[in-house]
Amino acid sequence: MPKAIRIHTNGGAEVLKWEEVSVGDPGPGEARVRQHAVGLNYIDVYHRSGQYPAPLPSGIGMEGAGVVEALGADVTGLKPGDRVAYASMPLGAYCEVRNMPAERLLRLPDRISFEQAAAMMLQGITAQYLIKRTYKVQRGDAVLFHAAAGGLGLITCQWLNAIGATVIGTAGSDEKAALAKAHGCRHAVNYKSENFVERVKEITGGAGVAVVYDSVGKDTFQGSLDCLRPFGMLVAVGNSSGAVPPIDLGKACRGSLFLTRPSIVAYTAKREDLLASANDLFDIVLSGQVRIEVNQRYALRDAAQAHRDLEARRTTGSTILLP
Repeated sequence: MPKAIRIHTNGGAEVLKWEEVSVGDPGPGEARVRQHAVGLNYIDVYHRSGQYPAPLPSGIGMEGAGVVEALGADVTGLKPGDRVAYASMPLGAYCEVRNMPAERLLRLPDRISFEQAAAMMLQGITAQYLIKRTYKVQRGDAVLFHAAAGGLGLITCQWLNAIGATVIGTAGSDEKAALAKAHGCRHAVNYKSENFVERVKEITGGAGVAVVYDSVGKDTFQGSLDCLRPFGMLVAVGNSSGAVPPIDLGKACRGSLFLTRPSIVAYTAKREDLLASANDLFDIVLSGQVRIEVNQRYALRDAAQAHRDLEARRTTGSTILLP
């Protein structure tokens, strides 16, 4: 029988269990996918811990790449043998084989490998909607991106640089700051040794930035607001340091600021939006303007160690799990 990582209770990395699972024939509208690579994302930690609740027991993971093995009834546009990838619900990507809604699958260009796809689909589609739809970044905009050396950070900062934005990235060490600078950040700030608010004000001549992309949450929220220019937007894309506590909206958004918490589920709910984001991602990667770098690989059965390393900030760039 095929195997998968399952969770029966919420908690630390130890709740991730490597188990045999039954995978039947695909139902109507489904395709069975034999997975070649699986993506690791911080949202997986939120699902595992229960910060984002899911009915238990459950699979985990939202991103994978592989080959179509079989199709259920009423599926069009796919055939057995097609190379596909996805970044979508339902949970359960940490597995060897699974059935997926066919409308969530994306056919891979020949020049994008399974490992690249698993490393970029969720983070890359997120990057696309963040900079093209949530806030439409224009050439010359000053942008602050927290955790710039992470998987989402390296992809988004390269893309922002290609647009012509002035990218300021933060990271937790000099080594990570150097990595961010090599991937699109004109300025890289080590937030452990520098005050990022003061540095942003210095870099922008006191004007502030047009938009802040903040995946850190509690530890950076107020500082992120303080970095914005009038009418600037704080895009809260995660909370790796913990959830932001309740806020006084009048104080938090003084200066006519905007605050939003986007999600990939909403931005790709329509098939046409999913395709548009994915095709934009494929184009920028195939052009060479955005490089997808897999900096960590783990056996899928070792997903618990991958989670520990991710939470301890021992990873950079993209991480994949190999079935």
